[in-house]
Amino acid sequence: MSKTGPPKHQNKVAWKPNLFCEKNETEVGGKRRPYSDITGVCPRCKTQIEWKRKYGKYKPLIEPAKCQKCTKRAVRQAYHNLCSGCAKDLNVCAKCSCQVERIVGRDLAEVEAEKKTLEDALKNARERDRRTILRLMEKGKTGSSAKTTTDVEATKVGELFSAASLDEYAGLSRENEDEDEDDESEDQIKICN
Repeated sequence: MSKTGPPKHQNKVAWKPNLFCEKNETEVGGKRRPYSDITGVCPRCKTQIEWKRKYGKYKPLIEPAKCQKCTKRAVRQAYHNLCSGCAKDLNVCAKCSCQVERIVGRDLAEVEAEKKTLEDALKNARERDRRTILRLMEKGKTGSSAKTTTDVEATKVGELFSAASLDEYAGLSRENEDEDEDDESEDQIKICN
């Protein structure tokens, strides 16, 4: 005989893993090194992995695991059975290997390319602009509502960037540096005369 319905005694407070243990910020899963985004899986598998993270059952990979399809050590995310290349080619979930139309997350190559362009743009930006951009990005990550963040970014984009994309901004900042060097050399010539 099985009983259905809620448990007899409900918990008043939700269970939190490692409640009284302080986690080092520099460890994987800490504030400075958060877990990577869950990508290449179906929505059902994503919720399973999120549950493991929430309740302290998640164990990240220390070294890459072997792909079940191509047998290369290319699986970089925990609980995945297929590497991202095989999963993308077969159009299946990387964890449960089920045929799905919708796969959660973006491809790692896209994310790395986006990070690289952002780093290039930040490298060529003025210090003031760089700190403003980093502050806005940090504010977006902390969980403030997406609408307010986009409104703030939309108003700042016109002030900070004269270009619409990061690539254009990087090119403009390089041109500005060249013009500044030319102006300095003209000023030095005037001083000497």
